[in-house]
Amino acid sequence: MQLGLLVLVFVFYTFERHDHQVKESEIAFFLNYVIAAYFISYYLLPKFFYRKKAILFSLSVVAVLALVIYIEEGVIEKIYFPYTRGSHFPGILFNLTNCLPVITILTGFKFGWDALIKQRELESLQNTVQESELMYLKSQINPHFLFNNLNNLYAYALENSPKTPEIILELSAVLRYILYECREDYVPLVKETNHLDDFIKLSKLQIEDRGEVTFTSDIKSSGFKIAPLILPVFVENAFKHSSSSLSENASIDISLSVSEEGILKFSCINSFSELSNTDSLSKGIGLENVKRRLDLLYPGLYKLDVDATEDTYAVTLEIKLKE
Repeated sequence: MQLGLLVLVFVFYTFERHDHQVKESEIAFFLNYVIAAYFISYYLLPKFFYRKKAILFSLSVVAVLALVIYIEEGVIEKIYFPYTRGSHFPGILFNLTNCLPVITILTGFKFGWDALIKQRELESLQNTVQESELMYLKSQINPHFLFNNLNNLYAYALENSPKTPEIILELSAVLRYILYECREDYVPLVKETNHLDDFIKLSKLQIEDRGEVTFTSDIKSSGFKIAPLILPVFVENAFKHSSSSLSENASIDISLSVSEEGILKFSCINSFSELSNTDSLSKGIGLENVKRRLDLLYPGLYKLDVDATEDTYAVTLEIKLKE
């Protein structure tokens, strides 16, 4: 690419000066400019300019230009034009008019190329940091979920409840999905919906006969994908606060739909008692985690509303999904 630029600049350079004819003297002048541009691009830029030593860089460039003019006037013109151009000095401005365009174009190309490389490195670093943060956030979900459900399982085991095997079976299905199906940033929406259904069945054991849980979904087949383990966080939050604050008449209503344009609409409304701390509902580990994941995975593509009234807590989420 740089060789092509040299050829292109040389073509325009010779076209201007000698009506399409390339002479040995023109090659000599051009090589003088190329060597100067190369020195500025590969030595002065990284040594001074990129290290924010602007004064040293400026003085060095002036010195290089002075050397270019000296070689042009004192050497090249003495060799090729000893009795015409080489017999007098036309002035610094005249020489700068000849050398600056070529040196500026070649140096500017290298500067732009370096800036492009730096931008790519910065984007790569930002992506690496974001991927690391997403992995960390996702890794928090498993212990958080497992901790809550193992507590429930322990309580049932102490009571020798006949539901203990059912809990273990449902927990196994949910963990299998978390461990083996969620390694990608996005999973098919159908799989996530099935996991959400299993998760709700497992969570229903916390309510038992103390309330009603409904889950409606119109997603049967879809080509859209969604970031995994986002929706279950809201469901877990609903069950946790309904079961802990209400001894009876608990109500949890969950709905999920997706439009043909890929707009997912999720709603989770649960009842709770004023005795529970509503401030903590929006500050839990799970909710803070999922909000951060939404910011990283769906910047500007989601809308999350949380509304707490005297006896209900409602979460509505809209996401523009990817195919």
